[in-house]
Amino acid sequence: MFLDAIVADVDERVRRLLPVAKYLRAEAEGMPPVRSLRKALLEPGLSVIAECKQKSPSKGWLTDHYDPEAQALRYERDGASAVSVLTEPHHFAGDLAHLAAVRSAVSLPVLRKDFVRHPVQLFEARVNRADAVLLIVRIVDDAELKDLIDTAVGIGLEVLVEIHSAEEAERAVALNPAIVGVNNRDLDSFETQLEFSRDMASVLPKHMLWVSESGIADAADLAQVESWGYEAVLVGESLMRGGNLLSEWAHDHS
Repeated sequence: MFLDAIVADVDERVRRLLPVAKYLRAEAEGMPPVRSLRKALLEPGLSVIAECKQKSPSKGWLTDHYDPEAQALRYERDGASAVSVLTEPHHFAGDLAHLAAVRSAVSLPVLRKDFVRHPVQLFEARVNRADAVLLIVRIVDDAELKDLIDTAVGIGLEVLVEIHSAEEAERAVALNPAIVGVNNRDLDSFETQLEFSRDMASVLPKHMLWVSESGIADAADLAQVESWGYEAVLVGESLMRGGNLLSEWAHDHS
């Protein structure tokens, strides 16, 4: 299974980091305050987290020339509320250096998108200037998820907790995260169903900030998820392929 291969790679990365974990934690605890992702997404209207990623396991290479700083600056210019940066190296061709570079280039909050399974990855994210981190419910148990949330908050990071099923929604809600991401992509088949966001809207508490992720291709999709009560979306592939979804949405709502 594809996800198993990613998790195995992540665990190997974690093993290599563990010898320096206490040094990373000390450095992380001394970092300046983050830019608030939640505050940025709560601005009036549907907010867009625009993603910088070079490759997708299901779609292959998304661009011939990847310049994450230039991409992020375009997103900021076109009205994105935040930027997500893929840092997973083996399957998405990501790099932590992309995270730090984007954070330096823009004034928006920056989300580290990766497969986080251990607190040392949170220290690593904070040191590389992430403002927030994605936590995927599928790849950790409940105790691990709680520890990751508590550790992130403890070092000043904001958290977006991502679900892929109704059962995962229950697990996430039990920990009361401030931001919950509903990923419309099935991690086993990699098919996307936008209607999954509609289904989850009936089970997520209203006090949480909802983000719909994956399978969002045009302004009609944005309008659809907004009508279901979502305050934000995370969009990657269509923007990386040169789509003008951001400017279309801004024009329609100006």
